[in-house]
Amino acid sequence: MASTVWKGHLTFGLVSFPVKLYSAARSESISFNQLHKTDGSRVRQVLYCAAEDKPIPRTEIVKGYEYEKDRYVVIEDEEIKKVAPQTAKVMEIQEFVKADAVDPIYLETSYYMAPDEAGEKPYALLFDALKKSGYMGIAKVTMHNREHVVILRPGANGVLMHTMYYNHEIRKVDEFRTDLSLVKEKELALAQSLVEALAAEFEPDKYQDTYRENLLQMIESKKEGRAIVATPEPRQGKVVDILEALKASLAVAKKPAASARTSSPVEEIKPAKRKARG
Repeated sequence: MASTVWKGHLTFGLVSFPVKLYSAARSESISFNQLHKTDGSRVRQVLYCAAEDKPIPRTEIVKGYEYEKDRYVVIEDEEIKKVAPQTAKVMEIQEFVKADAVDPIYLETSYYMAPDEAGEKPYALLFDALKKSGYMGIAKVTMHNREHVVILRPGANGVLMHTMYYNHEIRKVDEFRTDLSLVKEKELALAQSLVEALAAEFEPDKYQDTYRENLLQMIESKKEGRAIVATPEPRQGKVVDILEALKASLAVAKKPAASARTSSPVEEIKPAKRKARG
């Protein structure tokens, strides 16, 4: 199990029990170090004091809030702890809402919630109640120097928690409108048929990060001195007749599906020709 990111008590009504949170997911990407082009050595960032015109160690760094241009008030970690709200230690469920009432755009980060010692029974009770009622809990919790509104929902084996964006953090785009008067009945019927033809069970294992895989294979190829073959440009034909395009798409969708994964360009790499020695 991953390391605990929060420990405290969860309360709903007069029921209170200890819980702990673990990160449920994390993004993965290929990271690169910065090197000096001329000699290939690692470049490191230096903390630099502009007033004294010299580099300084991390031990001399403090937090500062800029309240006016170039004017700061210094904030100590202990001072931040003093003003932390009660939700830093107690997560209180404030209300329950129907699962389909929350727009997914509000969901931010996912966590596993597990019962801490002596909290197994009330935890199991909450999990079962959420699962059978179709409701999700709305609560507040403070962690990572921020108070979050969170959703508690039943997963396959336990309670999951999702932090939410506040309403003012959701970008409202007034220009984003859809003119349904442009849609014709025949086109809609074909589009719905295409959706049905492509319908499948949700299986997360089917989806792979091709870009990450290609990068890893490209790195391996460079280590071994093999040539790199560029990814072919995608073919994108201009849509002239939507109805005909839908018919053609439907015909293709009804054929037996090919493998979802295509060979990446670096899988077709051939050894680079070595220069003849003089």
